[in-house]
Amino acid sequence: MTDAVRRATTDDVLAIHETARESWHATYDDVLGSDTVDSVVDDWYALGDLESAIADASSRDDVEFVVVEPDKSTDDIITDSEGDVLTGLQRCRAFAHVVPWPEDPVVAYLARFYVRPDSWGEGVGTALLEHLETTLEDSFDRIRLAVLADNEVGISFAESVGFERVTIRETDLGDGLEEYVCEKSI
Repeated sequence: MTDAVRRATTDDVLAIHETARESWHATYDDVLGSDTVDSVVDDWYALGDLESAIADASSRDDVEFVVVEPDKSTDDIITDSEGDVLTGLQRCRAFAHVVPWPEDPVVAYLARFYVRPDSWGEGVGTALLEHLETTLEDSFDRIRLAVLADNEVGISFAESVGFERVTIRETDLGDGLEEYVCEKSI
């Protein structure tokens, strides 16, 4: 299968939301509980907020919001959490949202980076990150991300593609949950 990385459009909002939901459930149900995961996704990935973030990215040179969509010739059927088939521009295997780090404009912050769980281990995340690094290398020196300390899949991925932990901090999720801030040179 040949995937395409392209700029997100507002037509992608539902698929992005569902990709985040599936990823969060696969990663955090055992840590946070299913109801908390649903609340976090509905809050942090509200459809209107995603539309605004995509519109902002399309009007700025220092922000990226991209999706990985499967090859249109594939027979893979992608569904949302309700089991409805996603078609056309709604189909999405992964997405990423990059903004400048507020305190250091030469650092790109990978604010959102999710791959559908059924695509984990297939190189989708690596290809997406490589695309971002190529796109961002003229504007930024480093790329940074934050990953919950309980996210073994996310930590393993980040370390496998060269990110190193630079600090540990508490999350906004409460209950003493920590996250690692990781960084790599572009």
